[in-house]
Amino acid sequence: MARVPLYKLAHARSGDKGDAANCGVIAYRKEWYPLLRDYLTPERVKAYFEGICYGPVERYELPNLWALNFVLHNALGGGGTVSLKLDAQGKTIASAMLMMEIEVPDDVAATL
Repeated sequence: MARVPLYKLAHARSGDKGDAANCGVIAYRKEWYPLLRDYLTPERVKAYFEGICYGPVERYELPNLWALNFVLHNALGGGGTVSLKLDAQGKTIASAMLMMEIEVPDDVAATL
């Protein structure tokens, strides 16, 4: 197994719903979706965003889109209108998520 940054396998988009950050992660290739699904658990995402996300993390699977959607609760300091955070609308969550390193088989890593 090899560790690679998520951005080699997927792209992402994020935003907000009140105090919850929403982050969609979409695989570049259909065959990479199972790797994302197996590695990007709510627990791993929660641990990765320790100090930012203070509530639970929910994950929704969208296999027909090769995508996962994460909702990080209590992550935006109250939301856009009341938060003192620099990114109160969660726009940078996707960029941060793509920096996460994930484990992939060596043969997949060799193709990146």
